[in-house]
Amino acid sequence: MASDTPQLRTPGVIADELGVPLSRVLYVLRQRRIKPIGRAGIIRLYDREAVETVRAELLAIDQQREVSRAN
Repeated sequence: MASDTPQLRTPGVIADELGVPLSRVLYVLRQRRIKPIGRAGIIRLYDREAVETVRAELLAIDQQREVSRAN
């Protein structure tokens, strides 16, 4: 039986999934103004789209660093 319940993630779970420090995930969420899709008390919850946005932004930041180091 398939569930239509979305799989929501906390910033800590996103950091674990992406293998990066929590501080980097929080930085991207804050700087790119990615809004949580829901809340559980004070815990912010994000959907798969937000996770993919964070992944793309982290890759862009890393690529920009590499370009800066090469120059």
